[in-house]
Amino acid sequence: MRFHVLAADYDGTLAHHGRIDEPTWAALRKLRESGRKVVMVTGRELDELLSILPHPAVFDRIVAENGGVVYDPATKEAQLVCTPPPPELVAELLRRGVERVSCGRVIVATWEPHQDTVLHVIRDLGLELQVIFNKGAVMILPTSVNKATGLVQALGSMGLSKHNTVGVGDAENDHALLELCECGAAVANALPVLKKHADLVLEGDHGQGIIELIDRMIADDLESVPLPRHNIHLGKTADGQQISIDPYRANIMVCGTSGSGKSTLATGLLERFDKADYQFAIIDPEGDYGELEMSVALGSAKHAPDPKEILDVLRTPTENVSVNLLGLALDHRPEYFASLLPALLDQRSRTARPHWLIVDEVHHMLPASWEPGQDMAMRPHGTIFITVHPKLVAKSVINSIDTLIVIGEHVDETVRELCETRNIDVPVLAATGKLPTGQALYWQIGSPETQLVQTEPPKTERKRHVRKYAEGNLGKARSFYFKGPDGKLNLKAHNLQIFMLLAAGVDDETWEFHAKNHEYSAWIRNEVKDPELAQQVERLELHPNPSRDAIRAAIENKYTLPADRPSGIVDEEPDEAPSTRHATRYQ
Repeated sequence: MRFHVLAADYDGTLAHHGRIDEPTWAALRKLRESGRKVVMVTGRELDELLSILPHPAVFDRIVAENGGVVYDPATKEAQLVCTPPPPELVAELLRRGVERVSCGRVIVATWEPHQDTVLHVIRDLGLELQVIFNKGAVMILPTSVNKATGLVQALGSMGLSKHNTVGVGDAENDHALLELCECGAAVANALPVLKKHADLVLEGDHGQGIIELIDRMIADDLESVPLPRHNIHLGKTADGQQISIDPYRANIMVCGTSGSGKSTLATGLLERFDKADYQFAIIDPEGDYGELEMSVALGSAKHAPDPKEILDVLRTPTENVSVNLLGLALDHRPEYFASLLPALLDQRSRTARPHWLIVDEVHHMLPASWEPGQDMAMRPHGTIFITVHPKLVAKSVINSIDTLIVIGEHVDETVRELCETRNIDVPVLAATGKLPTGQALYWQIGSPETQLVQTEPPKTERKRHVRKYAEGNLGKARSFYFKGPDGKLNLKAHNLQIFMLLAAGVDDETWEFHAKNHEYSAWIRNEVKDPELAQQVERLELHPNPSRDAIRAAIENKYTLPADRPSGIVDEEPDEAPSTRHATRYQ
C-alpha cells in the first residue's frame, strides 16, 4: 500500500455549507477500516470546529488554525505548533476599526476588505507575521506556519511520511498542503488555480469528491495517477534527455566490477533520496557507507546490530540507517539478512517505510547457491541491489528487478548474463566493453534498447554534512528549550532552523536569560558538536545586550538554513531519546 493517509480540508472539501454529510462520514469510516489514517487540515479555529463536529473521533488527527494547532481526538490533547501572536495585535486591529476579529489558540482572523489595515498593523508593530487568504478570510499567523507544516507535525506524531499521504482541498490556503503530499487532489468545486497545480482533479464536488477519492484509494491505491514531480534524477543521455527513477515503482540492480564506482553512484542516489525525504536503509556488508552523515551507522567490525535497534531508528520518518555487517562472517550474512528482511517488510506494510532498501554486495546476502525452498519474498519496488555480476545472485532477486544499471567493464556481457538468467531477449546495446567513469548503461528491462547515461555525481562529501543540524531532528534529549527565567515557556528547537525561528519570536527577557547563562553556546558545543561556532556564540553572549542578529549571522555563516522547506519547522519526534550510538552522525 502506497497511500496510508488521507489529509483533507474541511470547508468546501469535506464539508458543504459548514457540515459533513452522512455519505461522506461513511466513506471516511470505510477508509479507516481499510487500515489507513484520516487527518483533517483546516483553517478553522479548533474550539469552534469541535463545537460543530459530531464525530471528531473519525479523524486520527485534526490540524486546525491553518497549521498552528495539532489535535488528537483520541486523547483530546492539543499541541501548539508555534507561539501565538501578541495580544497587542488584536487590540490595535480593533482600535483601527477592523471588524469581526476572532482569536483561536494561535490564529487571529478577520475578513476582507480589512487586509490592508492588517498588513499596516503588522508592519507598525514590527511583528514577524504572515497573512494568508482563504475565500475572503484574512488569517494572521507566525511566518512559515501553514497547512503543510501542521500536517508534517501530525504525520510525525503517528510515525508516517508525507510521501504516503494524499492531500485534498479547494482553496488558496490548500496550495501548501497539496504540494507537500505525494498526491495532491482538488475537488471539482476547487479554485481553478488549485486545480491547475493538483496531481488529480476529482469529478465530484465537496463530499462527493471525497467519496470518489476514497473509493479510488481503496480500489487501486491511486495506481493510475502519474506523479512525475517526485521522480529521482539519475542522469542524462548525450542528447540531453533526463533519465529519472520512479521513487515508488522501481526495483533496481546496479552491476559493476570492483572499483568501477558502484558506491559513488549509489551515494548520489541516496543523497537525492535524503534530500527528497524518502527514508532508506542500507545493508552494508563491507562498511562502505558508515561515514554517510545522512544516515545513522549501526554495527561495526566486531558485531552486527540487533534488528530491533535498526527498527528503532527507522521508527522516525526522517532517519535513515546503514547496517554494517563487517562483524559477521560471509557465510553467516544470508542468515542474518533472512532474519532482518521480514521485520523490514512488516514495518513497510504498516508505514510504507523505509521507502528504499539498498542491499550492497547482494551476492553475499542472497547468493546464487541459495536453496530454492529458502527464497524470500522480494519487495516489488523500492529496492536497489548492488553486485558484481548477476549470475552470482539468487534467481529470486534477478526475477524481481525491472531496471538494470551497469558501469565499468564488460557492460555488454553483464546485460547478456542477466538476460540468460531471466530467459529474455537481449536488447540493442548502446555501448560495449568498458565505460568511462561517470557513464552507465541504463535499461528498463523489457524495452528493446538500452541507453547510455552520464550519471549525476554525488554532491555530499564524505565528511561533515551539516544539513541534519539545520533541518533534521536532534531528538528530545538533544534539543534546545526556550523556557525563560520563570520556566513558563517550553519551546523546543530540535535543529538550528527551528532554533533561529523561535529565537526571533521569543520575548527579550527570555532571550537574554538564556544568553547570559551561556546556554546557546553550551547547546551548540555539546549537542550540535560544533566547538568553533560555540566559541563565536559565547563571545556574543558576553555582550551586555547579546544580539539576536549577530548570533543568527554567526550560525548562518556556518550552516545553510533554507527557508522554503515546510519540513524545516516541524518536530517529528522519535519515540525515545537517542542513544549514544547516534552520536557518530553529529561528529
